[in-house]
Amino acid sequence: MADLLPSELFRSAGADETADAIRHACEPLPAPEKAEAFGALFDRFGDARVVLLGEATHGSSEFYRARAAITRQLIERHGFNIVAVEADWPDAARIDRHVRHRAAGIYDEESFARFPTWMWRNEEVAAFAEWLRQHNADLPTDRHVEFRGLDVYSMYASMTAVLDYLERVDPAAAESARQRYGCLTPWQADPALYGRSVVLGHSNTCEDAVVEQLKTILENRLDYMRKDGEDYFDAAQNARIVRTAERYYRIMYRGSTESWNLRDRHMFDTLQNLMDARGPKAKAVVWAHNSHIGNAAATAMGWQGEFNIGELCRTAYRDEAALIGFGTDRGTVAAADDWGGRMQIKRVLPSRLDSFERVFRQTGIARSLTDLRDPKHGEVRELLSKPRLERAIGVVYRPETEIYSHYFEAVLSEQFDAYVWFDETRAITPLPAPRPKGVPDTYPFGV
Repeated sequence: MADLLPSELFRSAGADETADAIRHACEPLPAPEKAEAFGALFDRFGDARVVLLGEATHGSSEFYRARAAITRQLIERHGFNIVAVEADWPDAARIDRHVRHRAAGIYDEESFARFPTWMWRNEEVAAFAEWLRQHNADLPTDRHVEFRGLDVYSMYASMTAVLDYLERVDPAAAESARQRYGCLTPWQADPALYGRSVVLGHSNTCEDAVVEQLKTILENRLDYMRKDGEDYFDAAQNARIVRTAERYYRIMYRGSTESWNLRDRHMFDTLQNLMDARGPKAKAVVWAHNSHIGNAAATAMGWQGEFNIGELCRTAYRDEAALIGFGTDRGTVAAADDWGGRMQIKRVLPSRLDSFERVFRQTGIARSLTDLRDPKHGEVRELLSKPRLERAIGVVYRPETEIYSHYFEAVLSEQFDAYVWFDETRAITPLPAPRPKGVPDTYPFGV
Protein backbone atom coordinates (compact mmCIF):
# COMPACT_ATOMS: atom_id res chain seq x y z
CA MET A 1 0.00 0.00 0.00
CA ALA A 2 1.31 3.43 -0.89
CA ASP A 3 2.13 5.88 1.85
CA LEU A 4 -0.43 8.47 2.88
CA LEU A 5 0.80 12.00 3.33
CA PRO A 6 -0.13 13.98 6.44
CA SER A 7 -3.89 14.51 6.60
CA GLU A 8 -3.54 18.25 6.95
CA LEU A 9 -2.60 18.36 3.26
CA PHE A 10 -6.18 17.81 2.19
CA ARG A 11 -9.22 18.52 4.40
CA SER A 12 -7.64 21.00 6.76
CA ALA A 13 -5.76 22.63 3.88
CA GLY A 14 -9.01 23.28 2.02
CA ALA A 15 -8.44 20.84 -0.83
CA ASP A 16 -11.08 21.42 -3.51
CA GLU A 17 -13.64 18.91 -4.75
CA THR A 18 -11.31 17.80 -7.55
CA ALA A 19 -8.70 16.56 -5.06
CA ASP A 20 -11.41 14.78 -3.06
CA ALA A 21 -12.76 13.08 -6.18
CA ILE A 22 -9.28 11.96 -7.27
CA ARG A 23 -8.52 10.69 -3.78
CA HIS A 24 -11.53 8.36 -3.89
CA ALA A 25 -11.04 7.27 -7.51
CA CYS A 26 -7.27 6.72 -7.69
CA GLU A 27 -5.47 3.51 -6.77
CA PRO A 28 -2.47 3.75 -4.42
CA LEU A 29 0.73 2.38 -5.92
CA PRO A 30 3.53 0.47 -4.21
CA ALA A 31 7.09 1.68 -4.62
CA PRO A 32 8.40 0.99 -8.15
CA GLU A 33 11.20 -1.13 -6.63
CA LYS A 34 8.45 -3.72 -6.08
CA ALA A 35 8.38 -4.15 -9.83
CA GLU A 36 5.97 -7.07 -10.05
CA ALA A 37 3.37 -5.54 -7.73
CA PHE A 38 3.74 -2.12 -9.35
CA GLY A 39 3.50 -3.46 -12.89
CA ALA A 40 0.49 -5.66 -12.16
CA LEU A 41 -1.71 -2.59 -11.70
CA PHE A 42 -1.13 -1.79 -15.39
CA ASP A 43 -2.40 -5.12 -16.73
CA ARG A 44 -5.54 -3.23 -17.76
CA PHE A 45 -3.56 -1.75 -20.66
CA GLY A 46 -2.27 -5.11 -21.89
CA ASP A 47 -4.68 -5.33 -24.83
CA ALA A 48 -3.38 -2.11 -26.40
CA ARG A 49 -1.14 -2.12 -29.47
CA VAL A 50 0.82 0.91 -28.25
CA VAL A 51 1.27 2.04 -24.64
CA LEU A 52 2.92 5.45 -24.31
CA LEU A 53 4.57 6.13 -20.93
CA GLY A 54 5.43 9.72 -20.14
CA GLU A 55 7.48 11.69 -17.65
CA ALA A 56 7.10 15.19 -16.27
CA THR A 57 10.89 15.63 -16.22
CA HIS A 58 13.83 14.07 -18.07
CA GLY A 59 15.78 13.57 -14.86
CA SER A 60 13.62 11.92 -12.16
CA SER A 61 14.45 8.39 -11.04
CA GLU A 62 10.90 7.37 -10.13
CA PHE A 63 9.67 7.96 -13.67
CA TYR A 64 12.36 5.72 -15.18
CA ARG A 65 11.90 2.98 -12.60
CA ALA A 66 8.11 3.09 -12.91
CA ARG A 67 8.27 2.84 -16.69
CA ALA A 68 10.68 -0.07 -16.38
CA ALA A 69 8.31 -1.94 -14.03
CA ILE A 70 5.30 -1.30 -16.27
CA THR A 71 7.23 -2.28 -19.39
CA ARG A 72 8.45 -5.50 -17.82
CA GLN A 73 4.86 -6.43 -17.02
CA LEU A 74 3.67 -5.64 -20.53
CA ILE A 75 6.51 -7.67 -22.06
CA GLU A 76 6.21 -10.70 -19.78
CA ARG A 77 2.42 -10.90 -19.50
CA HIS A 78 1.07 -9.27 -22.64
CA GLY A 79 3.53 -9.92 -25.45
CA PHE A 80 4.91 -6.44 -26.04
CA ASN A 81 8.02 -6.72 -28.20
CA ILE A 82 9.23 -3.17 -28.96
CA VAL A 83 10.54 -0.54 -26.54
CA ALA A 84 10.85 2.77 -28.40
CA VAL A 85 12.37 5.73 -26.57
CA GLU A 86 12.92 9.47 -27.08
CA ALA A 87 16.56 8.95 -28.00
CA ASP A 88 18.73 8.99 -31.09
CA TRP A 89 18.60 5.88 -33.27
CA PRO A 90 22.39 5.14 -33.46
CA ASP A 91 22.82 5.31 -29.67
CA ALA A 92 19.76 3.15 -29.02
CA ALA A 93 20.98 0.72 -31.70
CA ARG A 94 24.04 -0.07 -29.57
CA ILE A 95 21.75 -0.94 -26.67
CA ASP A 96 19.48 -2.91 -28.99
CA ARG A 97 22.37 -5.05 -30.18
CA HIS A 98 23.37 -5.64 -26.57
CA VAL A 99 19.93 -6.65 -25.32
CA ARG A 100 19.29 -8.86 -28.37
CA HIS A 101 22.69 -10.56 -28.10
CA ARG A 102 23.88 -9.31 -31.47
CA ALA A 103 27.55 -8.60 -32.23
CA ALA A 104 29.33 -5.42 -31.17
CA GLY A 105 26.62 -4.14 -28.88
CA ILE A 106 27.20 -3.03 -25.30
CA TYR A 107 26.21 -0.20 -23.01
CA ASP A 108 29.62 1.28 -23.72
CA GLU A 109 31.33 4.63 -23.51
CA GLU A 110 30.25 5.54 -27.04
CA SER A 111 26.55 5.32 -26.20
CA PHE A 112 24.75 8.62 -25.55
CA ALA A 113 28.03 10.53 -25.57
CA ARG A 114 26.60 13.94 -26.41
CA PHE A 115 24.64 16.32 -24.18
CA PRO A 116 22.48 15.42 -22.31
CA THR A 117 24.33 12.21 -21.51
CA TRP A 118 22.47 11.59 -18.26
CA MET A 119 19.04 11.36 -19.89
CA TRP A 120 19.64 7.80 -21.09
CA ARG A 121 23.10 7.05 -19.71
CA ASN A 122 22.03 6.40 -16.13
CA GLU A 123 21.76 3.55 -13.66
CA GLU A 124 18.00 3.26 -14.08
CA VAL A 125 18.18 2.69 -17.85
CA ALA A 126 21.23 0.43 -17.49
CA ALA A 127 19.33 -1.79 -15.02
CA PHE A 128 16.39 -2.09 -17.41
CA ALA A 129 18.72 -2.87 -20.33
CA GLU A 130 20.36 -5.68 -18.38
CA TRP A 131 16.94 -7.08 -17.43
CA LEU A 132 15.92 -6.97 -21.09
CA ARG A 133 19.11 -8.77 -22.14
CA GLN A 134 18.39 -11.52 -19.62
CA HIS A 135 14.76 -11.73 -20.75
CA ASN A 136 15.85 -12.20 -24.36
CA ALA A 137 18.56 -14.74 -23.53
CA ASP A 138 16.33 -17.82 -23.59
CA LEU A 139 14.04 -16.72 -26.39
CA PRO A 140 14.36 -17.52 -30.10
CA THR A 141 15.76 -14.62 -32.11
CA ASP A 142 12.45 -13.76 -33.74
CA ARG A 143 10.87 -13.24 -30.30
CA HIS A 144 13.54 -10.92 -28.92
CA VAL A 145 12.27 -7.59 -27.59
CA GLU A 146 13.80 -4.60 -29.38
CA PHE A 147 15.14 -1.36 -27.88
CA ARG A 148 14.89 1.47 -30.42
CA GLY A 149 15.41 5.22 -30.65
CA LEU A 150 12.82 7.51 -32.21
CA ASP A 151 14.56 10.88 -32.42
CA VAL A 152 15.96 12.93 -35.28
CA TYR A 153 19.11 14.68 -34.05
CA SER A 154 21.79 12.17 -35.03
CA MET A 155 22.54 13.59 -38.50
CA TYR A 156 26.30 13.11 -38.39
CA ALA A 157 26.19 9.73 -36.62
CA SER A 158 23.51 8.52 -39.03
CA MET A 159 25.53 9.63 -42.08
CA THR A 160 28.50 7.71 -40.69
CA ALA A 161 26.36 4.62 -40.12
CA VAL A 162 25.04 4.69 -43.71
CA LEU A 163 28.56 5.01 -45.11
CA ASP A 164 29.90 2.22 -42.88
CA TYR A 165 27.10 -0.08 -44.00
CA LEU A 166 27.59 0.63 -47.70
CA GLU A 167 31.35 0.12 -47.40
CA ARG A 168 30.60 -3.44 -46.32
CA VAL A 169 27.87 -4.35 -48.80
CA ASP A 170 28.40 -2.08 -51.83
CA PRO A 171 31.67 -0.07 -51.96
CA ALA A 172 30.73 1.66 -55.22
CA ALA A 173 27.47 2.87 -53.67
CA ALA A 174 29.44 4.01 -50.61
CA GLU A 175 31.53 6.32 -52.79
CA SER A 176 28.38 7.86 -54.30
CA ALA A 177 26.89 8.30 -50.83
CA ARG A 178 30.07 9.97 -49.60
CA GLN A 179 29.83 12.52 -52.40
CA ARG A 180 26.17 13.24 -51.68
CA TYR A 181 26.67 13.56 -47.92
CA GLY A 182 29.74 15.71 -48.58
CA CYS A 183 27.34 18.60 -49.02
CA LEU A 184 26.71 18.46 -45.26
CA THR A 185 30.28 17.76 -44.15
CA PRO A 186 31.21 21.42 -43.46
CA TRP A 187 28.39 21.56 -40.90
CA GLN A 188 28.95 18.29 -39.10
CA ALA A 189 30.19 19.99 -35.92
CA ASP A 190 27.03 22.08 -35.63
CA PRO A 191 24.18 21.27 -38.04
CA ALA A 192 22.20 24.25 -36.75
CA LEU A 193 24.70 26.48 -38.57
CA TYR A 194 23.83 24.69 -41.82
CA GLY A 195 20.21 25.68 -41.45
CA ARG A 196 21.12 29.26 -40.63
CA SER A 197 23.45 29.51 -43.61
CA VAL A 198 20.79 28.21 -46.00
CA VAL A 199 18.09 30.51 -44.60
CA LEU A 200 20.39 33.53 -44.98
CA GLY A 201 21.22 32.54 -48.55
CA HIS A 202 24.90 31.91 -47.84
CA SER A 203 24.77 28.22 -48.83
CA ASN A 204 22.81 25.98 -51.14
CA THR A 205 20.45 23.41 -49.71
CA CYS A 206 21.56 19.77 -49.48
CA GLU A 207 17.99 18.51 -49.72
CA ASP A 208 18.24 16.92 -53.17
CA ALA A 209 21.42 15.05 -52.23
CA VAL A 210 20.05 13.43 -49.05
CA VAL A 211 16.71 12.59 -50.69
CA GLU A 212 18.53 10.95 -53.58
CA GLN A 213 20.65 8.91 -51.16
CA LEU A 214 17.60 7.63 -49.32
CA LYS A 215 15.92 6.80 -52.62
CA THR A 216 18.99 4.83 -53.74
CA ILE A 217 19.07 2.74 -50.55
CA LEU A 218 15.36 1.97 -50.78
CA GLU A 219 15.64 1.01 -54.45
CA ASN A 220 18.32 -1.55 -53.55
CA ARG A 221 16.28 -3.00 -50.70
CA LEU A 222 15.89 -6.54 -52.03
CA ASP A 223 19.57 -6.90 -52.94
CA TYR A 224 20.82 -5.47 -49.65
CA MET A 225 18.37 -7.42 -47.49
CA ARG A 226 19.63 -10.71 -48.94
CA LYS A 227 23.01 -9.87 -47.42
CA ASP A 228 21.70 -8.93 -43.96
CA GLY A 229 18.15 -7.79 -43.37
CA GLU A 230 18.85 -6.47 -39.87
CA ASP A 231 21.74 -4.30 -40.99
CA TYR A 232 19.76 -3.05 -43.98
CA PHE A 233 16.87 -1.98 -41.76
CA ASP A 234 19.30 -0.02 -39.59
CA ALA A 235 20.96 1.65 -42.58
CA ALA A 236 17.65 2.59 -44.19
CA GLN A 237 16.46 4.18 -40.95
CA ASN A 238 19.68 6.14 -40.64
CA ALA A 239 19.23 7.41 -44.21
CA ARG A 240 15.69 8.53 -43.28
CA ILE A 241 17.10 10.38 -40.27
CA VAL A 242 19.64 12.23 -42.43
CA ARG A 243 16.86 13.25 -44.79
CA THR A 244 14.61 14.46 -41.97
CA ALA A 245 17.41 16.12 -39.97
CA GLU A 246 18.55 18.10 -43.01
CA ARG A 247 15.07 19.52 -43.32
CA TYR A 248 14.73 20.03 -39.58
CA TYR A 249 17.81 22.25 -39.37
CA ARG A 250 16.55 24.33 -42.30
CA ILE A 251 13.06 24.95 -40.96
CA MET A 252 13.83 25.50 -37.27
CA TYR A 253 14.53 29.16 -38.01
CA ARG A 254 10.99 29.63 -39.34
CA GLY A 255 9.47 28.99 -35.92
CA SER A 256 9.12 26.35 -33.24
CA THR A 257 5.78 24.94 -34.42
CA GLU A 258 6.97 23.67 -37.80
CA SER A 259 10.16 22.12 -36.42
CA TRP A 260 8.31 20.55 -33.46
CA ASN A 261 5.77 18.97 -35.82
CA LEU A 262 8.49 17.64 -38.11
CA ARG A 263 10.26 16.04 -35.17
CA ASP A 264 7.15 14.36 -33.74
CA ARG A 265 6.00 13.24 -37.19
CA HIS A 266 9.41 11.61 -37.62
CA MET A 267 9.11 9.85 -34.25
CA PHE A 268 5.64 8.58 -35.17
CA ASP A 269 6.80 7.43 -38.62
CA THR A 270 9.75 5.62 -37.02
CA LEU A 271 7.36 3.85 -34.64
CA GLN A 272 5.19 2.86 -37.59
CA ASN A 273 8.22 1.48 -39.45
CA LEU A 274 9.12 -0.60 -36.39
CA MET A 275 5.56 -1.90 -36.08
CA ASP A 276 5.39 -2.75 -39.78
CA ALA A 277 8.74 -4.55 -39.70
CA ARG A 278 7.67 -6.60 -36.70
CA GLY A 279 4.44 -7.69 -38.35
CA PRO A 280 0.85 -8.17 -37.17
CA LYS A 281 1.88 -9.18 -33.65
CA ALA A 282 3.84 -5.98 -33.03
CA LYS A 283 3.11 -4.28 -29.70
CA ALA A 284 5.14 -1.28 -28.58
CA VAL A 285 5.88 0.65 -25.40
CA VAL A 286 7.01 4.25 -25.94
CA TRP A 287 9.06 6.17 -23.36
CA ALA A 288 9.03 9.93 -23.90
CA HIS A 289 8.20 13.20 -22.17
CA ASN A 290 4.57 13.97 -21.33
CA SER A 291 4.68 16.75 -23.91
CA HIS A 292 5.24 14.11 -26.60
CA ILE A 293 3.03 11.25 -25.45
CA GLY A 294 -0.04 13.12 -24.21
CA ASN A 295 -2.67 14.20 -26.73
CA ALA A 296 -1.37 17.59 -27.88
CA ALA A 297 -4.86 18.62 -28.98
CA ALA A 298 -5.77 18.93 -25.28
CA THR A 299 -2.92 21.33 -24.49
CA ALA A 300 -1.73 24.84 -25.32
CA MET A 301 0.68 23.17 -27.74
CA GLY A 302 -2.17 21.90 -29.87
CA TRP A 303 -4.11 25.12 -29.54
CA GLN A 304 -1.21 26.91 -31.24
CA GLY A 305 -0.89 24.35 -34.05
CA GLU A 306 1.52 21.72 -32.70
CA PHE A 307 0.82 18.00 -32.73
CA ASN A 308 2.79 15.13 -31.18
CA ILE A 309 3.32 11.40 -31.26
CA GLY A 310 0.55 10.86 -28.70
CA GLU A 311 -2.04 12.63 -30.82
CA LEU A 312 -0.89 10.77 -33.94
CA CYS A 313 -1.09 7.43 -32.11
CA ARG A 314 -4.57 8.31 -30.84
CA THR A 315 -5.66 8.97 -34.45
CA ALA A 316 -3.99 5.85 -35.86
CA TYR A 317 -4.77 3.30 -33.13
CA ARG A 318 -7.83 4.81 -31.42
CA ASP A 319 -8.68 2.73 -28.33
CA GLU A 320 -5.66 0.48 -28.97
CA ALA A 321 -3.36 3.32 -27.87
CA ALA A 322 -2.99 4.08 -24.14
CA LEU A 323 -1.52 7.48 -23.24
CA ILE A 324 -0.23 7.46 -19.65
CA GLY A 325 1.10 10.67 -18.12
CA PHE A 326 3.32 11.06 -15.05
CA GLY A 327 3.49 13.89 -12.53
CA THR A 328 5.26 15.06 -9.39
CA ASP A 329 5.08 17.95 -6.95
CA ARG A 330 8.57 18.33 -5.51
CA GLY A 331 11.95 16.71 -4.89
CA THR A 332 15.16 16.79 -6.91
CA VAL A 333 15.92 16.45 -10.61
CA ALA A 334 18.98 16.06 -12.81
CA ALA A 335 19.08 19.04 -15.17
CA ALA A 336 21.26 21.85 -16.49
CA ASP A 337 20.96 25.65 -16.36
CA ASP A 338 21.31 25.98 -20.13
CA TRP A 339 21.63 23.76 -23.17
CA GLY A 340 25.08 22.17 -23.18
CA GLY A 341 25.64 23.05 -19.54
CA ARG A 342 26.85 20.94 -16.65
CA MET A 343 24.38 18.51 -15.13
CA GLN A 344 23.30 19.52 -11.64
CA ILE A 345 21.03 18.05 -9.00
CA LYS A 346 18.38 20.74 -8.66
CA ARG A 347 15.60 21.19 -6.16
CA VAL A 348 12.15 21.11 -7.80
CA LEU A 349 9.93 23.88 -6.54
CA PRO A 350 6.58 22.89 -4.99
CA SER A 351 3.89 23.14 -7.65
CA ARG A 352 1.78 26.23 -8.22
CA LEU A 353 -1.62 26.58 -6.58
CA ASP A 354 -3.34 26.76 -9.99
CA SER A 355 -1.76 23.58 -11.38
CA PHE A 356 -2.87 19.98 -11.81
CA GLU A 357 0.15 18.99 -9.75
CA ARG A 358 -1.16 20.90 -6.76
CA VAL A 359 -4.54 19.13 -7.02
CA PHE A 360 -2.84 15.72 -6.91
CA ARG A 361 -0.63 16.91 -4.06
CA GLN A 362 -3.79 17.77 -2.12
CA THR A 363 -5.10 14.21 -2.36
CA GLY A 364 -2.60 13.29 0.35
CA ILE A 365 -1.53 10.10 -1.47
CA ALA A 366 2.16 9.68 -2.14
CA ARG A 367 1.89 7.42 -5.21
CA SER A 368 -1.21 6.71 -7.25
CA LEU A 369 -2.72 5.61 -10.56
CA THR A 370 -5.84 7.40 -11.81
CA ASP A 371 -7.50 5.47 -14.65
CA LEU A 372 -9.34 8.14 -16.61
CA ARG A 373 -10.90 5.59 -18.99
CA ASP A 374 -12.72 3.75 -16.21
CA PRO A 375 -16.50 4.29 -16.68
CA LYS A 376 -16.85 4.69 -12.91
CA HIS A 377 -14.66 7.79 -12.96
CA GLY A 378 -16.94 10.13 -14.89
CA GLU A 379 -16.91 12.72 -12.10
CA VAL A 380 -13.11 12.83 -12.03
CA ARG A 381 -12.92 13.15 -15.81
CA GLU A 382 -15.38 16.02 -15.71
CA LEU A 383 -13.52 17.84 -12.94
CA LEU A 384 -10.18 17.36 -14.72
CA SER A 385 -11.67 18.73 -17.95
CA LYS A 386 -11.27 22.25 -16.63
CA PRO A 387 -8.04 23.80 -17.95
CA ARG A 388 -5.24 24.24 -15.44
CA LEU A 389 -1.51 24.72 -15.61
CA GLU A 390 0.76 21.68 -16.01
CA ARG A 391 4.53 21.57 -15.48
CA ALA A 392 7.10 20.25 -17.94
CA ILE A 393 10.80 20.04 -17.06
CA GLY A 394 13.21 18.93 -19.78
CA VAL A 395 16.98 18.65 -19.62
CA VAL A 396 17.09 22.35 -18.72
CA TYR A 397 15.39 23.53 -15.52
CA ARG A 398 15.15 27.20 -14.59
CA PRO A 399 13.30 27.53 -11.26
CA GLU A 400 13.78 31.28 -11.25
CA THR A 401 11.55 31.63 -14.36
CA GLU A 402 9.47 28.50 -13.81
CA ILE A 403 6.07 29.96 -14.68
CA TYR A 404 7.30 31.12 -18.09
CA SER A 405 9.76 28.33 -18.80
CA HIS A 406 7.99 25.22 -17.56
CA TYR A 407 4.22 25.64 -17.25
CA PHE A 408 1.58 25.41 -19.95
CA GLU A 409 -2.19 25.09 -19.96
CA ALA A 410 -3.86 21.72 -20.53
CA VAL A 411 -7.02 19.65 -20.07
CA LEU A 412 -5.65 16.62 -18.29
CA SER A 413 -8.64 14.29 -18.76
CA GLU A 414 -8.37 14.68 -22.54
CA GLN A 415 -4.58 14.69 -22.60
CA PHE A 416 -4.08 11.29 -20.94
CA ASP A 417 -5.92 8.00 -20.53
CA ALA A 418 -4.33 7.52 -17.11
CA TYR A 419 -2.10 9.50 -14.78
CA VAL A 420 0.66 8.19 -12.52
CA TRP A 421 1.44 10.39 -9.53
CA PHE A 422 4.55 10.60 -7.36
CA ASP A 423 4.26 13.28 -4.71
CA GLU A 424 8.04 13.54 -4.38
CA THR A 425 10.75 12.35 -6.74
CA ARG A 426 14.53 12.25 -6.70
CA ALA A 427 17.14 12.71 -9.40
CA ILE A 428 18.36 9.88 -11.59
CA THR A 429 21.88 8.53 -11.02
CA PRO A 430 24.09 9.12 -14.09
CA LEU A 431 26.70 6.59 -15.11
CA PRO A 432 30.31 7.82 -15.32
CA ALA A 433 30.65 10.43 -18.05
CA PRO A 434 31.71 8.92 -21.38
CA ARG A 435 34.81 9.95 -23.24
CA PRO A 436 33.49 12.04 -26.16
CA LYS A 437 34.11 10.48 -29.56
CA GLY A 438 33.33 11.74 -33.02
CA VAL A 439 31.64 15.04 -33.72
CA PRO A 440 28.56 15.66 -31.61
CA ASP A 441 25.25 17.02 -32.81
CA THR A 442 24.56 19.67 -30.20
CA TYR A 443 21.33 21.37 -31.14
CA PRO A 444 18.98 21.35 -28.15
CA PHE A 445 15.78 19.35 -28.11
CA GLY A 446 14.50 20.60 -24.77
CA VAL A 447 11.71 18.13 -24.01
